[in-house]
Amino acid sequence: MKEFSPFSIPNIRRYIAFKVLFNSRFYYPIFTILFLDFGLTVAQFAILNAVWAATIVMAEVPSGALADIIGRKRLLVFATLTMVVEVGMISFVPTSDLSLVFYVFLINRILSGLAEAAASGADEALAYDALKDQGNPDDWGRVLEVLARFQSLGFIIAMGTGAALYDPRLMEIFCRLFGFSISLTQEITMRFPLYATFILALFACAAAMGMEETQAITNSENTSPTNRIPRVKHAFRLTFEAGGWIFKTPFVLSVILFGMLFDGIIRMVITLSSQYYRMIQLPESLFGIIGSMVAILGFVVPGIARKIAENHSPAQAVWLTAVLTMAGLTFMNFFWPWAGLLPAIVTFSAMYFNGFFVSFYVNRETASEQRATVLSFKGLSYNLSYGVLGVGYALLLKTKKQALESGLSPERLKLDPATLENLVFKESFAWFPGTFLVGFVLLYLVYLLFIKKKIP
Repeated sequence: MKEFSPFSIPNIRRYIAFKVLFNSRFYYPIFTILFLDFGLTVAQFAILNAVWAATIVMAEVPSGALADIIGRKRLLVFATLTMVVEVGMISFVPTSDLSLVFYVFLINRILSGLAEAAASGADEALAYDALKDQGNPDDWGRVLEVLARFQSLGFIIAMGTGAALYDPRLMEIFCRLFGFSISLTQEITMRFPLYATFILALFACAAAMGMEETQAITNSENTSPTNRIPRVKHAFRLTFEAGGWIFKTPFVLSVILFGMLFDGIIRMVITLSSQYYRMIQLPESLFGIIGSMVAILGFVVPGIARKIAENHSPAQAVWLTAVLTMAGLTFMNFFWPWAGLLPAIVTFSAMYFNGFFVSFYVNRETASEQRATVLSFKGLSYNLSYGVLGVGYALLLKTKKQALESGLSPERLKLDPATLENLVFKESFAWFPGTFLVGFVLLYLVYLLFIKKKIP
């Protein structure tokens, strides 16, 4: 008898397609300089990303509750349609009016945050419930493993292709290979990664529309309030109920808290990775290739993580992730030329382990009717952690810069701004392993004193 495959379930296949298409964005390798090419300043770039993070935090949990009320598919379709609009806006905005450019990008960041919040939890809940209804939920680890590999492949393609599309000289060479003699400028090619992402958004929308609600949610919708105001009230009631359930379920609370700590610290380092690469003397031309190399971890780590999750205790999963994180962050502080890439890869691998373990344990423990809401709480905690750490690190940079400037000799004060920023960055990087160590010790003490004894 042929063994049942979870990938024979349509929702599982479309879930994987959606995740790859929604997240593999061709503009990621040139994200920061893309904003600057449109005429925005670094300060405006910082403001826009703060708006993006704030939008996700405010919309994360309500969107999950609404997914459990109006249906996960509807929210997922909304997310992809929003992605089509937000990418389309900046793909075709004229650059002649810088005020218009800023406000278009502001709307883009708000819509992007709404799309991220709407998709968070709803997609995973649709897939897991379909597996639970039509297959074996114990196969979820296999699904996550395959998903991670496809996402890594999508990321590799997006990183390499996006950087190539952005380069006008490379695009001219490519066009000549097909017999076209075209003169391209950076102003033209900077939009090519956006056009490619816009096409991906259309395919992501098609994948979301092809997904189906499970029977459990369909029955829930039949008994839900039909009037909009009662529906919204019911959504927020579900939100508070899910939050209460998390705090009354010590194991899930522990998983989310430890996951929040790991994710916040490592994601901050990933955000700053291009600056770190410069500090270890890697040429900028290799950044896209390095990003692709890091994505290859998605082919290796999930298989290891699944074996650990299925055959060992959650405590071993936590300790493995903690050791990798602490070791990677500590050795990154030495800023070894070129060799400093190795501890960075160790740190990034911890991110893959953390993502797999948290999804595996939370989905296993959560009931179908509130899964999207609980997963949204997870996303909310992650973004709160990232935002708080980001503000803290920004304040640290400001303090370090002021202290460094006040302690420099008149000759060294003549350093160019870039060199001064590099000095501040290098001196402040010890904040990451230090913050992680303090946070992990405090969280572990809270777990031992208040949470562990309540776990059945």
